[in-house]
Amino acid sequence: MLQNLALGLFIVCLTVLVHVFGLIWTTRAMNWMVKRFRLHGGSLLAMVTVVIGLFIILLVQTSVWAICYEFVDAFPNFSTSMYFSVASFATLGLGDVIPAHGWRLLGAIESLNGFLMIGWSTAYLVSASIRLGPFRSGEHF
Repeated sequence: MLQNLALGLFIVCLTVLVHVFGLIWTTRAMNWMVKRFRLHGGSLLAMVTVVIGLFIILLVQTSVWAICYEFVDAFPNFSTSMYFSVASFATLGLGDVIPAHGWRLLGAIESLNGFLMIGWSTAYLVSASIRLGPFRSGEHF
C-alpha cells in the first residue's frame, strides 16, 4: 500500500507539472489567436484553441498514468493501461478492467487526480470564456 501511495503521489506531481506548463502553452496560443484574428472571430478561435489545448493536456496526463501502469506491470499491454487510465481519470470507474492486485489503489488515486485536474481545466475554460467571450461577464447571465 505504501508503494501505491508513494508512486501515486509522484505521478500526481507529474500531472500537476504537465497541467501548469500545458496551461501556459494554451494561454500563449490563445493570446496569439486573439491578436492574429482579432477582426475575424478571434475570440471564437481562441476558445477552440483553449478546448483543444485542455484536451491535449488531459490526454498527456492520462498517458503519464498509463506509462506508470506499464512500469509496474499492472496490465497485460499498453492499450489496456491507457483504456483503464482514461476511464479512471475521467472518474467513470467502469470496472471491466482492473489492475493487478497489488496496484489497485493507483486507480483510486488517479480518479482523485483526474477529478482535480478536470475541475482545474473547467475553471480555466470558464475564466477564458469570461475574459475573451463569447461569455463576457454580464452579457448572457
